[in-house]
Amino acid sequence: MLSLSDHDLVFIFGLLGNVVSFMVFLAPLPTFYRIWKGKSSEGFQSIPYVVALLSAMLLLYYGFLKSNAILIITINAIGCAIELAYLILYLTFATRKQKIWTVGMMGIFNVGGFGLTLVISILGVKEWERVHAVGWICAIFNIAVFAAPLSIMRRVIKTKSVEYMPFTLSLSLTLCAATWFFYGFFDKDYYIMVPNVVGFMFGAAQMGLYIAYKDANKKDSQSKSMPPAPPQLPDVV
Repeated sequence: MLSLSDHDLVFIFGLLGNVVSFMVFLAPLPTFYRIWKGKSSEGFQSIPYVVALLSAMLLLYYGFLKSNAILIITINAIGCAIELAYLILYLTFATRKQKIWTVGMMGIFNVGGFGLTLVISILGVKEWERVHAVGWICAIFNIAVFAAPLSIMRRVIKTKSVEYMPFTLSLSLTLCAATWFFYGFFDKDYYIMVPNVVGFMFGAAQMGLYIAYKDANKKDSQSKSMPPAPPQLPDVV
């Protein structure tokens, strides 16, 4: 009978997490194809990608501080590249007002937020505590990120329409949270495990809403008047 050690299970779930997370990172591609094709980013928001970039940056930093965390490093390095590419494309076709807003948000979150994390972890704590300090920051931030789809869930309940909450994306996010939960569980990494409990619950709630409203009559007039909601924030751990 095949017996797997905790180390083997960490590798297996980390590898699965990389695959699922990569697919989640690619989920906004149709949105950006639409932006590129229409040569306009009007109707779309940049803040989900700004926040997703910060999440990947923080987790990449955490991966470098943590020992034996190559699978955290690989997916978040890829995530940083993808989110940065999204933002560059967005800025290329954004209006002047959108460009100023997006650059400002990147300055606050990606420069200021990440810079503050570096200052706190390097100057504010002892070296042996650094990984724990950054782990706490990542965990708290990721719990907040996982709560972001609440606005989309509220829209589904209000309009009784799942038009802006694709089931496949909700399923992918739920699977992503589940794989990284088990990675954290077998690696005894609570900074990875705990946020993904929240992520799994929100993902399951979204799928429940989809099942409840998928056959409901859509409020066509209201739906048509609303701009497409931005894709839910991709996150990997």
